[in-house]
Amino acid sequence: MANGLSPGQARAPGPTYQEIIQRDSSQPPAPFLEYSYEFLGDADIPYRHYTSREYAAEEFEKLWPRVWQMACREEHIPEAGDYHVYDIGHLSAIVTRTESGTIKAFYNACMHRGTALKPADTSGWCQDFRCPFHGWTYSLDGELIDLPEDWDFPHVDSESHRLRELKVGIWGGFVFINFDADAESLEEFLGVLPDHFKEFGIENRYIESHLCKRLPVNWKAAEEAFMEAYHVKETHAGGAEYSEPITTYDIFPDNVNRFIHTVGAPNPRMPEQPSEDELMQQLWGRRATAQGEIPEVPEGKTARDCYAEVVKKQLGAQYDQDFSSYSTAQTLDSIEYFLFPNFFIFPGLSLPMAYRFRPDPEDPDYSYFDLYMLRPKHPENTPPPPPEPRHLDVDDSYTLETGLGFLGEIYDQDTSNMAAQTRGFKACARGAQTLGNYQECRIRHLHSRVADYLED
Repeated sequence: MANGLSPGQARAPGPTYQEIIQRDSSQPPAPFLEYSYEFLGDADIPYRHYTSREYAAEEFEKLWPRVWQMACREEHIPEAGDYHVYDIGHLSAIVTRTESGTIKAFYNACMHRGTALKPADTSGWCQDFRCPFHGWTYSLDGELIDLPEDWDFPHVDSESHRLRELKVGIWGGFVFINFDADAESLEEFLGVLPDHFKEFGIENRYIESHLCKRLPVNWKAAEEAFMEAYHVKETHAGGAEYSEPITTYDIFPDNVNRFIHTVGAPNPRMPEQPSEDELMQQLWGRRATAQGEIPEVPEGKTARDCYAEVVKKQLGAQYDQDFSSYSTAQTLDSIEYFLFPNFFIFPGLSLPMAYRFRPDPEDPDYSYFDLYMLRPKHPENTPPPPPEPRHLDVDDSYTLETGLGFLGEIYDQDTSNMAAQTRGFKACARGAQTLGNYQECRIRHLHSRVADYLED
């Protein structure tokens, strides 16, 4: 036990995230001041949890059919007849809006001989669901409305062979589905999320860009790459002279965890403490949109507060909106909430993203990453329709998606680590990874929840 502390008690020296943001000139959102760390043990995580086909098969059998998953945004299906296909492993669902305006989801399979009614990962509009094999046709409500050669099916009627429904829930403009008819409600599953997001207006955002990339690593390791800031110094900043951000790591029952880390705050672990003007110079190089001379930080002000005002004005001009009410913390900081098993959402202004990860159904060494940029809707103008996703293969650079700006190179660095991890998982003589008790607690939370389902 280092420094006489019990396992899980050690923290980085210096102020906490909550102490830093209370120095800002604007009041941070109340949830940012909450602190909810939980020590979940320090046992190693076996690499077979990432590489084993048997372990992946258990996840497909016991986990994915039983958890709430984000299938699409409401804006993907705005009108009656609009549909969106969500695939996870070997499971497939059609999410649609019915004539009454209700959102429903069905297993993507004809009740005759199981043919998929719509191709994988597609969306569009239809007046009904017609099987491409024999023409069995279902209404938007799932009722069997046309059975060709019905004389040969006296044992079938419109109700006995209607499409099988899935549970559907909506939160923050996101449509969630669950393949388990006995699953808890989405509201129960979300835990603290609805309360924490009251001020953020996530339901009033639209998809500006959507990227889907194939990753060279298991889905859990892919998620873990975004669950800690411990790697920032080496992977993204390139050396010991850089000190990683001041970060809070929190675990909320049962399915939510988060980190928030500072942008533009001095860190006591840096070899030399920069002045506020030096911090402003660092921040100015962060945004490709920064124009003109770097402003000096007035006496008694912080670079962090001054830069937040710059960002709010720039984004306000770009999107013709008033963002002056956003706090410094919500404007600048990397605010990342995770909903088990595969959904991340960032409610900040300058990093307004959502992530979704899915396993490759054939190979546990690969996974798929959906990245959505979510911008606040204009209060008066109709937002554009959701864009078609841009698909990137393993070796394609994120920089091909110009909308990511400086983030493209950062994501490429993360992907390089992922490929190296997959190789190392199989080469490491220890056969397991060792996690930090605090900075990597979210990773342990993920594995703990997976185990809850696999061992149930």
